[in-house]
Amino acid sequence: MARRHDPERRQRIIDAAIRVVGAHGIAGLSHRTVAAEADVPLGSTTYHFKTLDDLLVAALRQANEGFAKVIASRGGLEDPDTDLAAELAGWMGEWLTGDRTGVELEYELYLAALRRPALRPVAAEWADALADLLTRHTDPVTARALVALMDGICLQVLLTETPYDEGYAREVLGRVVG
Repeated sequence: MARRHDPERRQRIIDAAIRVVGAHGIAGLSHRTVAAEADVPLGSTTYHFKTLDDLLVAALRQANEGFAKVIASRGGLEDPDTDLAAELAGWMGEWLTGDRTGVELEYELYLAALRRPALRPVAAEWADALADLLTRHTDPVTARALVALMDGICLQVLLTETPYDEGYAREVLGRVVG
């Protein structure tokens, strides 16, 4: 039997893993559920991702791209005179008022790093990249504090189902910026 060339298979498996986690949480993720969702043979998932942690790392990397796309689309950090607090509050507003399922999924994958050490470097990459981006406008300590505050605000919105208040976010971020 000839092997079928399928260059998109790995990506379809990652996309399927994200859909499975979105629908059933990380507890519902298995090679079998992902294979079924991706409509690929079970062996394909284990060929591309030896462990579920490997698959979750790929899914988290892809999910992290959601917030990065928001940042890139706004372009506000290109201006050295930008109001940093307003720009960050706008980022969070755009992200949190977009696809709620996607945001929840990103945080579920991000928080999975608490129990899955393989995910910690990917979670740290996101925080470090954002802090590095912010150091164009502030010092490294303030940049890390802003990232932590943004995480806290986003988690509160997600966990309490309180509507995002951009004015509040802008005010508290402004206090950290100084």
